[in-house]
Amino acid sequence: MSFPILQKYLTRLSGATCAAGAAGETSSIWLDHEGRAQGRFFNCTMSSAFQPIRALDSGAVAAYEGLARSVSAQDRGLSLWKLLDHAASDNESIELDRLCRMLHSINFFRQADSAPNAAADLYLNVHDRLLSAVSSNHGHAFRRILDALELPLARVVLQLPVATPQQGWLLNYVSDNYRRNGFRFAVNVDSAQDAIGILDRLRPDVFKFDTRVLHYTDGLLALLRRTQEAGVAVVFKRIESDQALQTLRELGAAAGAPLLGQGYLLDEPSATLAGAAPQPQAAAA
Repeated sequence: MSFPILQKYLTRLSGATCAAGAAGETSSIWLDHEGRAQGRFFNCTMSSAFQPIRALDSGAVAAYEGLARSVSAQDRGLSLWKLLDHAASDNESIELDRLCRMLHSINFFRQADSAPNAAADLYLNVHDRLLSAVSSNHGHAFRRILDALELPLARVVLQLPVATPQQGWLLNYVSDNYRRNGFRFAVNVDSAQDAIGILDRLRPDVFKFDTRVLHYTDGLLALLRRTQEAGVAVVFKRIESDQALQTLRELGAAAGAPLLGQGYLLDEPSATLAGAAPQPQAAAA
């Protein structure tokens, strides 16, 4: 492992046990018998699952999105965020978000350099309640954690949620803070029109589109050509059908832009990072 400080931290965690509840804490971090970091929020034990983000033309893994999952024996844990977030106050929601980022960073980088795709990035969600709940310097606390563990900030991409027109100023403020703290960031958008309005204003590193609700129009083709010129990556998430995958490949070819994608058609989230070989659906042109 090329992250010696993280290794020392994992060694200390290996002797830890779940302390939440004993002293009234709502969260803590420890390692299970397989060396995976787990955490507790309220009475739920969670860990990390990672869904690959692949190049749609070759199937190669470019990144992973970290997802919070309940702990289960067959690596089939349930998504916990919506359940826990709805039960939490703003301050507790901030704590939950930071716990998830910490877990995902530990579980990703402890195995990243032993994976075939060792240079892959880690995508981490910034949930919508945090946009307005955090009044201090966005990203500063998380950067301190990464710096303390000597983990590569350049390989972390923070994903901002879809914002309403009324939240435009808030998106500007948050993205500027993340950039000042050295983070790259992605912006989720619902349409090509929304993305064009954001492209020049925020200069994001990545756009993410939901494939299920996306309309394939000339505006989208024009946007992809602009993002290609600007060096902005485009990820299409929730790819769930062969037809959607083929349409995206044709769209990328027409725009002359290398597109990225993720979804259950390509990969299911897993605690273990995927191999470098593309999945069958991603390999078939």
